[in-house]
Amino acid sequence: MSFPRAGSLIQVQSYKHNGLIHRTWEETVVLKGTSKVVIGGNDRILVKEADGRQWRTREPAICYFDSQHWFNMIGMIRADGIYYYCNLGSPFTWDEEALKYIDYDLDIKVFPDMTYKLLDEDEYALHSKQMNYPQPIDAILKRSVDELISWIHQRKGPFAPQFVEMWYERFLQYRI
Repeated sequence: MSFPRAGSLIQVQSYKHNGLIHRTWEETVVLKGTSKVVIGGNDRILVKEADGRQWRTREPAICYFDSQHWFNMIGMIRADGIYYYCNLGSPFTWDEEALKYIDYDLDIKVFPDMTYKLLDEDEYALHSKQMNYPQPIDAILKRSVDELISWIHQRKGPFAPQFVEMWYERFLQYRI
């Protein structure tokens, strides 16, 4: 299987557990693409919601997707620092059409001072009942929340100092 090459444009699609599309991000530039990790960059791109709404992102962002972990991260570059939005979801897959993952509702927002807040626990509880999330998925996601918080505390992976800045510099090279 081939993976997206650096410099190529891809679409990112998130789905819900029931198989329905949730959200689509257009035109993310691949900065690194392997079977284990895809790192991308984008700026003011179009996002399409399943209900037909559309909006544009407000700032440049570096996205980190992992094929081994049940979370992905978006580092948003703002004037007052880097904010991270972390989605708890399935490891990514790539099928030549798009990078895809299942969004499992829980999110963690990380602030520039590395404090964080767990979000959408009520949405997770509701969808867990509505879509009948299996117990093993629930256990994986709970472990993944703990693992993600550990990464934040350790400043591991995309939370490492200069990670977002380094990849943003590479993203700017593709935009010239």
